[in-house]
Order: sequence, then C-alpha cells, then structure tokens
Amino acid sequence: MQISLVIPLLNEAESLPELYRWITEVMQKEGFTYEIIFLDDGSTDKSWDIIRQLAQKDPHVKGVKFRRNYGKSQALHAGFKMAKGEVVITMDADLQDNPEEIPELYHMIVDENYDLVSGWKKIRYDSKIKKNLPSKLFNWAARKVSGLQLHDFNCGLKAYKNQVVKDINVYGEMHRYIPFLAKNKGYTHIGEKIVQHQARKYGETKFGSDRFIKGVLDLITLWFLTRFSKRPMHFFGSLGLIMFIIGGLSTFIILTKKAYHLFYHIPAHLVTDRPWFYIAVAAMLMGIQFFLAGFIGEMILQNNRQVHFYEIETKTD
Repeated sequence: MQISLVIPLLNEAESLPELYRWITEVMQKEGFTYEIIFLDDGSTDKSWDIIRQLAQKDPHVKGVKFRRNYGKSQALHAGFKMAKGEVVITMDADLQDNPEEIPELYHMIVDENYDLVSGWKKIRYDSKIKKNLPSKLFNWAARKVSGLQLHDFNCGLKAYKNQVVKDINVYGEMHRYIPFLAKNKGYTHIGEKIVQHQARKYGETKFGSDRFIKGVLDLITLWFLTRFSKRPMHFFGSLGLIMFIIGGLSTFIILTKKAYHLFYHIPAHLVTDRPWFYIAVAAMLMGIQFFLAGFIGEMILQNNRQVHFYEIETKTD
C-alpha cells in the first residue's frame, strides 16, 4: 500500500462527505493504493454515523471512535499504529487542508527520500489577532528551541515515512512538535512544502487561546527532555550549586559581619532579626533540594538502564 491518510476529527459531520469525495477523486486520478483512517475524537454530532456509512460502502475507509475527547495527539497516535501505507499523510477534517497536495507530498517522501515533510500555510485565512500573530510567535520560539527551520510546526498537513510514525511517541499536546520528536529519534532529513490553506467552510475552530499556553509549556518540556533526560544531575545539580553558593556566601558574610561587631564591641542587631539571613538559609535549603532531585533522577535512570540491559541479555540468551 502506498498511502495511509490519517485524519483526526471532532464534530466535523458537515465536512466529512465533501472531504471523502475530494480525497477519493485525487487518489483515483493518481492511481494510488491507499487507506483513509478517520479518528473520531469523541464527537457529539453525527460524525461517527457518517464514518460508518463511508466504511460500509468503501473498503478503503477505516474508522476509530474514542468514547470521549482525548485530544489530537492521542488520535494521531492511534492512527499511526494502524497505518500500513509506505507513506503516512496527516490532514485535518475541516476542509482547510487541500487533498490536491497529497501527490506532491508523497513524491517528496518517496523520490526525494525525506523522512518527514511539513506543510507551510504561507497564506492563511484565519483571524490575524486570534491565530496568525500568536502562531508566528509560537513558530519562532519552536525554531529557536528545536533548531529546525520550519515556518509552520502546527500545520496538520504532513507526510512521513511509515517507519517515522512507528518510532515516535505522540502524547499530551505534542502533535505540534512531531518534527522535533522525529529529529530527536534521528530522522534529520526533514523538509517543508508551501501548501494551500482554505477558509473554514463549516462550523468553528475547536482550538481556543489556551492552546498557545499549552504549546509553550510543552516546548519547555521537550527542550528539557532533549538536553537533560539522560543526565538530570547536569540540570538540577547546576541549579543546586548556584543556589547553595549564593546561600553559603550570604550566610558567611552575615556571620563574619556579626563576628566583627562582637569583636570590636559595636552594637548590632541579632542575626535572626535580619531578613537576609532567612533568604540565605532558604537558598541553601533549595540548593540541597535541587541536588537531591538530581540524585533521585540519576538513580531512576540508572535503574532503568539496568532493567533494559537485563531484558536485552535475556532475549539474546
């Protein structure tokens, strides 16, 4: 099979019949062997009924229904596990992604040997205040952290080698950072293609402004895991050392000053009357806690390494 189309959706009953016809026309015109995997992420409208009807009349269509809304990442994860095509292409179900882009995306993976090709909606029809400007800031931050020079990390239209989607683990809200996840797995041949963006024809967007806050937090998480997941002490130990030095030097200065006043019989306040003393002690305690967090992280990591080694040895025997 050449192509697996993975399409997560939430309450897109009006769009589904038109999207299905459009995809089918493109696939039959190009002569691809394909499957269409619709992932109903807890829709409350008639989306699932439509998917069932399409699956009954067309063997190319497969459907998955979640009992409730789990999020786009979980839907994509389920679709990736099911996908059998040589090339896996994801797209949104709201008709804002153009199926006419599928052939070129496919050939970029197969003929140009890209591991992943991400769409770039260079010209958008979204609200500039609600989506365009925040999206530009978000993509700028993602480029700085990931090192990938992509213009539109969150574009739903992407193409992958099948092996790539099997190797990455998409969870939480990490669907925005699939190129980053792929890069961390060693898939570095990542490209970009300008794709046509279309105004929403039915309904309203399912994403609120809180997605940008979640996106920033997830980006910080990925940055931390990328840099320090194998050596947590490098992160926590550095913070602990800084805090301990600040607290230790401050305490030393306070006590030295107090000793000087006592030696020369100069009136002075009690050390415990000084707010800076408690700040210094708190800094030292925080430093110790950071050190302990680093030690615990290293112990957990070391234990995982030993378990993994034992499993490998067991299998080779």
